[in-house]
Amino acid sequence: MSDRIVLHDMRFMGRHGVHEREQLEAQPFGVDVELLLNLQPAGVDDDLAKTVDYGSVFEVCRQIVESTSFRLIEALAEALAHEILAEFRVPEVGVRVRKLEPPIDGTLAYAGVEVWRRRSDGGR
Repeated sequence: MSDRIVLHDMRFMGRHGVHEREQLEAQPFGVDVELLLNLQPAGVDDDLAKTVDYGSVFEVCRQIVESTSFRLIEALAEALAHEILAEFRVPEVGVRVRKLEPPIDGTLAYAGVEVWRRRSDGGR
């Protein structure tokens, strides 16, 4: 399927990392989400009920990033993908998580992971 809703470069403050300081002090994270679904019914009928409200997806992402704590950004990406698939009628989701200030001694724009997950029931 080639139709998708894209939420690009959402920014949140979170406490994720293996170092104690990362667990205590919030740091910036960037999150991208791609929802794969058939957008034709919503586009033809101009009907929000036939698509996914991206404002609601944004709030789910904010809640998870800002109120939970993971040691690995891989675990954060999994939690985001799992919750999006559980909350919204989409067959597939892609999630990118970027740690914007990684604790690395050197110049680096970000460290990140990307996961793609599918619903086992096909999005129903």
